[in-house]
Amino acid sequence: MSNNEGIAPVYVNRGFQHDERRPPPYSPQNAMYPALPQETPTYVATTFGPSINTHHTVPPEMIHNTGQRIGPKRCNSRLILSGCLCVLLVMAVVGILLWYFLYYQCLLGKSCRSGGKCLSSSQWCDGATDCPHGEDESQCFRLHGTNFILESYSTGNKMWMPVCAEKWNNDYGKTVCEQMGYMRKDYVTSSQTSAGSLASKGYMKLKPESTYKSNIQSQLIHSQSCSTSAIKLNCIACGVSSAAPSTRIVGGTEAVNGAWPWQVSLQFNGHHACGGSIISPNWIVSAAHCFQDVYSNAGSWRVYSGDVNLNRMSYGFGNTVDKIINHEDYNADTHDNDIALLKLNTPLTFTSRVKPVCLPNFGLNISPERQAWITGWGTLSSSGSSPNILNQAQITIYSRETCNVPQVLDGQVTQTMICAGKLQGGVDSCQGDSGGPMVVKEGNVWWLAGDTSWGYGCAWRNRPGVYGNVTYFTNWVHGEMQQEN
Repeated sequence: MSNNEGIAPVYVNRGFQHDERRPPPYSPQNAMYPALPQETPTYVATTFGPSINTHHTVPPEMIHNTGQRIGPKRCNSRLILSGCLCVLLVMAVVGILLWYFLYYQCLLGKSCRSGGKCLSSSQWCDGATDCPHGEDESQCFRLHGTNFILESYSTGNKMWMPVCAEKWNNDYGKTVCEQMGYMRKDYVTSSQTSAGSLASKGYMKLKPESTYKSNIQSQLIHSQSCSTSAIKLNCIACGVSSAAPSTRIVGGTEAVNGAWPWQVSLQFNGHHACGGSIISPNWIVSAAHCFQDVYSNAGSWRVYSGDVNLNRMSYGFGNTVDKIINHEDYNADTHDNDIALLKLNTPLTFTSRVKPVCLPNFGLNISPERQAWITGWGTLSSSGSSPNILNQAQITIYSRETCNVPQVLDGQVTQTMICAGKLQGGVDSCQGDSGGPMVVKEGNVWWLAGDTSWGYGCAWRNRPGVYGNVTYFTNWVHGEMQQEN
């Protein structure tokens, strides 16, 4: 956490090296930071090949009048045979390309993430597992907005719809939460709420003979009406702080216990190296760049929580790490997809000082110019000293269009990133803050909007920090949690 301008370019993670030779800049993007597009379940990757339009112009034949009579041309059998062979060759190439795109690229369907198996659209979220690892049925539910409205994907309508509360009870709620990667023991409750405009195309409703002991997705049918209301589903008690600040500050200040109960210190061989955020008793969100090369050994890491005082907290044994899951598409050169999950060997015990932050639901408003908070034990200036007490600071989220102009970050902020800080300088994350949370408050709870990723120096003018766009990765997080349950 820094509120001073540095002297030389230093990056967020201790030991993190930056290659100045970047690939061509990304095109600036407007408006708010997007979630991963979810018109269809986002684990479904449909790849389209390049569209090639060839315009071939044949010049008109130039005929010189030599005084000879010009009659009809005689067909040449060799030319006809060559032409036929060319046509057959072209047709064969087109056929091979068509087969390739339809089968391997799954142009008209959806491909399994594992094994490359191509399924028709109707086979996704139909209640029958067709992919080798079951991803066609693993993410057919999601939560929407600050009301935590449960939505199910309708295969027939190819869209997300709210789930009607008719026949619904907590047993169904626990089963769905488990399918989303949470543990049944962490379940909070199901209640009813208005779906509003989300129900403009109808609801997904339980069949009369349904039971929570079997696949719930296969027991839902589309209905234009619902005699009750939509379901509000709380899988875990998240985003509650007992002492978070509510007033704007200019630079970093010391936090108090209970203010950011999801903040953890990730220590490698006994030394603080990165930050992280609790999302469940078993799972921590951090940044993929923290766990590269020699730092990839899960057994060398410990997770410490429950105190703003780093020295006092480190007296304990911490929680050991069972597995580190880096995003499979993390790019160390561009910093795309800079997110990781840590699965703990033993679950955390929640207290007033140890609580999870909420993963952002689909439709959550994380738009430019809104305020966010960052926390960490990072250095107070570029290559400076590290504090013993957790620091907190308020920053501004900027649009990618603002951040990608040449004089700011010159096109390097992609859709998997969020740019935030103070363009005038003075407030920023710094070395040792990597992987830590950037949170926003909406609907009276705190949401994990970003994980600290990279930046030029610390708190420089026109050099805001860059964070992993957690909204973009929410489905990835749920998918990994679900596979490991």
